Amino acid sequence: MAFPDGVADFRSDTVTRPTPEMRRAMAEAEVGDDSYGEDPTVNALQEEAAGAVGKEAAVFVPSGTMGNQLAVNLQTRPGDEVLCTEWAHLRNYERGAAGALSGAAFRTVPGPGGVITPEEVTAALEWSGTRLPRVALIVWENTHNAAGGTVLPSDITAAATRVAREGGLAVHLDGARLFNAASASGRPAAALAAGADTVMFCFSKALGAPVGSVLCGSGDLIAAAREIRRRFGGTMRQAGVLAAAARVALRDWERLAEDHALAANLAAALEARLPGAVMAPPETNMVQVAGERLPGGSEAFRTALAGAGVRVGYIRPGVLRFVTHRDVDASDVARVAAVAGALGP
Repeated sequence: MAFPDGVADFRSDTVTRPTPEMRRAMAEAEVGDDSYGEDPTVNALQEEAAGAVGKEAAVFVPSGTMGNQLAVNLQTRPGDEVLCTEWAHLRNYERGAAGALSGAAFRTVPGPGGVITPEEVTAALEWSGTRLPRVALIVWENTHNAAGGTVLPSDITAAATRVAREGGLAVHLDGARLFNAASASGRPAAALAAGADTVMFCFSKALGAPVGSVLCGSGDLIAAAREIRRRFGGTMRQAGVLAAAARVALRDWERLAEDHALAANLAAALEARLPGAVMAPPETNMVQVAGERLPGGSEAFRTALAGAGVRVGYIRPGVLRFVTHRDVDASDVARVAAVAGALGP
């Protein structure tokens, strides 16, 4: 379903508009000053969010970036390194925040599909804190954005997490789209988050709320996170008007299966008209298209789509990303298919 201006926006699932139910919840929200812990709607959301991922406590924050950066600041010291994949969101798309705010650097592995193997953890720990900087934290990203919304294989991540634990590393899960992973894998979000000390997930991406994310963990870690949140400028006041929409979004997470089905249909339509352009069958709500496999390249395709009222963006240089969400539907997929058909062989 295109937006009122007629645009079908596949750039991200962050572009969704609040549903009528969310708007009603926001208008009717009971509020207080969250700086004092007195906003009942925020408090309810935090309790629900922590329970959803099997943690003791949670803190509501304005963005996923802030949640991730709180986790880094909590679990590293200046000069430490964070182990992650080359295209981890926390490293690439958060504008150098780990270095600027916490003095942390990154130790990366190639990470195809977002995976870090146990052997790679072992290699990263060699000389850690002796001849090389201390590796203090490993970060998982599930689903993995730059890999195309992939779901991490639980057996490999569990094994690598065990090695990390044995080496003294803390564990953070960037679960911006964790509920997409839960939907696609058929496993509860709490099971996917079980090995992590801290878990961040977003209400404002696939879940569809207008604003907000949450960091979850032990009671002690989240108490410390509240202090850092204030330092980072993230403490809000009557934030219940935002938390109310997030509560609706979290309650309705099972609808994400509809987005996944739509992404599969989109990928099939593109592959039928532009053979070889889709980089891999989608696992969740993202379809990546390689510009080098398109007639005329990625920019020609993006321009043609824009002419048909379809918006799409890049996730990496030369790679277009289509993201499905509650505000696009089969008719919008048909518009993409029509443009692809005009370009096809």
